[in-house]
Amino acid sequence: MMGPLWLVRMAHWLRHPPSPGRVKLVLAVVAFCALLVLVERFVGWPDWATVNGTGRMIRP
Repeated sequence: MMGPLWLVRMAHWLRHPPSPGRVKLVLAVVAFCALLVLVERFVGWPDWATVNGTGRMIRP
């Protein structure tokens, strides 16, 4: 459920919308993230990007 603070934020955003450059930047970041998800889903995760650890921190 949204609180009154979110309503204040939405009202402020409507009164002072972001610049076209900011909107393009956000859309570019979202598109890049979607591209990464699609590549990972259909091509697979590359071996060089996988961490070869045991999952536990071993201290000497």
